[in-house]
Amino acid sequence: MISTQLVVVGGGPGGYAGAFLAADLGLHVVLVDTEPNPGGVCVYRGCIPSKALLHVAKVVDESRHAKAWGVEFAEPKIDLAKLRDFKDSVVKRLTGGTGQLVKARKIQYLQGFAELVDAHTLRVKLASGGQEQVQFEHALLATGSVPAIPPMLKVDDARVMDSTGALDLPDIPKTLLVVGGGYIGLELGTVYATLGSAVTVVEMTPGLLPGADRDLVDVLAKRVAKTMKSVMLETRVVKMTPDGAGVRVSFEGKANPGEQMYDRVLVSVGRQPNSNIPGLERTQVQVDQRGFIMVDEQRRTHEPSIFAIGDVVGEPMLAHKASHEARVAVEVMAGENVAFAPRAIPAVVFTDPELAWAGLTETQAAKENRDVTIAKFPWAASGRAITLDRTDGLTKLVLDAESERILGVGLVGPGAGELIAEGVLAIEMGATATDLKLSIHPHPTLTETLMESAEVFFGQATHVYRPKRVAQEQ
Repeated sequence: MISTQLVVVGGGPGGYAGAFLAADLGLHVVLVDTEPNPGGVCVYRGCIPSKALLHVAKVVDESRHAKAWGVEFAEPKIDLAKLRDFKDSVVKRLTGGTGQLVKARKIQYLQGFAELVDAHTLRVKLASGGQEQVQFEHALLATGSVPAIPPMLKVDDARVMDSTGALDLPDIPKTLLVVGGGYIGLELGTVYATLGSAVTVVEMTPGLLPGADRDLVDVLAKRVAKTMKSVMLETRVVKMTPDGAGVRVSFEGKANPGEQMYDRVLVSVGRQPNSNIPGLERTQVQVDQRGFIMVDEQRRTHEPSIFAIGDVVGEPMLAHKASHEARVAVEVMAGENVAFAPRAIPAVVFTDPELAWAGLTETQAAKENRDVTIAKFPWAASGRAITLDRTDGLTKLVLDAESERILGVGLVGPGAGELIAEGVLAIEMGATATDLKLSIHPHPTLTETLMESAEVFFGQATHVYRPKRVAQEQ
């Protein structure tokens, strides 16, 4: 029997962040995960390996684009085995590092499967054989999520892949169908298209990236239309049948192309919470109709001794959201009076161009009938964007019409994922358009587009002529 102040179930970016903070605060911590080292889906089979491959895709794309600048390279040769090794080495380096941090913090790490016995007891079936019983004061459930596969798309064939299978890079298929026009499908579709696959994207809604503002998505959609073979909107897959030549797919909807054959299919229609934790029913923890564990603003479940964070408690399913939730939960356990109440959780789509937003979107504002003002700065007027030969980007601010406070920020263009952090800080600090306008930004940089968006609001942008409309006197 192991006795501990905190047991964390799940070693992803939320779980290990919580375990590490608890250890830093002086608590005795046990961390349970099925992998040899912490990292979770994000590091092993998600965020990190996909970004490693997207970096390679970006380099390949730029080498082809360089011809327009007077620098011509031979067509890149893809060594698939070496590319896999690079991706795997990135994962190994990061997870090896978290493993070392577990030891440095003197956290007891148990590799195995956890089962709740009651509100203060956990049983762990160890990967090495045998089991351990853990008696705890508090538990933090950070079990994450898994790919959601609708019944009609469940096909027992290796050529029908989820995101995990696609990241393994089994080969570079001549033709690939991506089912789902969300961020996972578009990111992985970008990788395969750049490596040489003819990629088709099918999405059942009227546009890619449902939920994101259309003016930002439109910029990405134009580039996707050039890099992918085709994009079929308002269309869905109704049947998939593997045969010797590939996977035969039937569609219905607006862009119904009839039956088509593909070498491989990637199903990326979303993720579902991994809340089916053995023994959860022996506690007072409650799960909602969508499968999310219910928590309060301190991330405490209906069982006082058990907290939960990350994908398993609700959207957005993002690693950085889980990490911050974990910090809140652990600080509550340590006696602090804190709550998880962010004004802005940034979201980034690491396609080319990148798309990022934080805080209130224009779409949300319209749905909520919020009185907002939108200020946009086109990257065609950015000196830095012109030097990069990428002028298709856009920066926008969503501002409270009366107070001029920044409520939301949206970006599309190269490096948008890095730029959005300034927007998050502005929203969290309650900055106004004046604050942003008066903050001197370095020239020539893409960060200037945030400052100049604020200048647009006042009708005083140096590089675009958009006078502020003055209401006519009655």
